[in-house]
Amino acid sequence: MAQTSTSSPPVTEEAFLADRQQFFQSFTSFTTGTIITVAVILLLLAFFLVWL
Repeated sequence: MAQTSTSSPPVTEEAFLADRQQFFQSFTSFTTGTIITVAVILLLLAFFLVWL
């Protein structure tokens, strides 16, 4: 039977906070990028709808 390795959660409070900060930074970067992409697409749709 194959062994599966599971990553253990951070042990110390400092490691836990660093892990949460890294996750939050990644999440906010993804969310910001997604919102900017959607806004650009909507602006392009409006441009082509009105001027073409």
